[in-house]
Amino acid sequence: MISPRLHRFCVAPMLDWTDRHERYFLRLISRHAFLYTEMVTTGALIYGDAARHLAFDDSEHPVALQLGGSKPDEIARCAHMAQQAGYDEVNLNIGCPSDRVQSGRFGACLMAQPELVAECVHAARQCVDIPVTVKCRIGIDEHDSDEFLFRFVEPIAAAGCSTFIVHARIAILQGLSPKENRDIPPLQYDRVLRLKRRYPELEIVINGGIRTLAESNTLLEELDGVMMGREAYQNPWVLARVDEELFGAEPAVLDRFEVMQRFLPYVREELSRGTPLQHMSRHILGLFHGIPGGKAFRRHLSENAFRKDAGVQVLEDAIALLDVSSQRHARMSATGT
Repeated sequence: MISPRLHRFCVAPMLDWTDRHERYFLRLISRHAFLYTEMVTTGALIYGDAARHLAFDDSEHPVALQLGGSKPDEIARCAHMAQQAGYDEVNLNIGCPSDRVQSGRFGACLMAQPELVAECVHAARQCVDIPVTVKCRIGIDEHDSDEFLFRFVEPIAAAGCSTFIVHARIAILQGLSPKENRDIPPLQYDRVLRLKRRYPELEIVINGGIRTLAESNTLLEELDGVMMGREAYQNPWVLARVDEELFGAEPAVLDRFEVMQRFLPYVREELSRGTPLQHMSRHILGLFHGIPGGKAFRRHLSENAFRKDAGVQVLEDAIALLDVSSQRHARMSATGT
């Protein structure tokens, strides 16, 4: 079994964001943050290009595959594929509120069918040894109560799921867009705390609106883990102190320039395989956020990385635009001085 401590700090699965290039990049900044793929549907794995969807670099461990689906036999089949591919965990998406997800009968709408989710968990647990976890909301539509959340969790826990990652907002399935569902329903951290108090034997990880390690530390006083989403993507350097502050380990890197030095060989290798530069460069735009020259760095990448002939020189030129003083600033920010 995977250690619960590994979920102490997680980076959220984000559709179109947390692809394999993003995960490789984030792993350079933190060795211990638990990473998740963007959601992959069971249909995409069974009937599509499974090798492409399952691809990841060994350096990404610990890493989980997030699945979207509602048919127990398909969930089981895809969980087995994930284990065979080397993933450390399978996570079921029971929290996405998009119309496309609802039409496929998975995502947040499944919170109204906890018995079906329990069947999916049970089917997966029968054919894999790696953990099967669930990511959900605190409720949906008019189902906005502790009792609804408890009734959702109980049969799924009984089916073999011991880890729940809970986005501390309800999902409004009719009337709000996926983007609005990330901001408009109010955060209710207290409900997640009550869930943990009700079921202390379960591992409860909280997600939603977390932006700093200070917030994370406060939540970790009562919960087993925190999951950071957009902040980790838009300001990836926030992960630089995760290993030291949350895991008691040595930092993975000294400064942001070291991250780029380690990322460039990966970029060269991917370019040689035909991967367009912009598929990788889009993930690093926020690395020098708040650093002198950071805006020039982002602008140069945005204006040049999309070109068909764009190579690693585009990244090197962008780095050269950073003010010399930013190197000292970056090193100081890494040490907290």
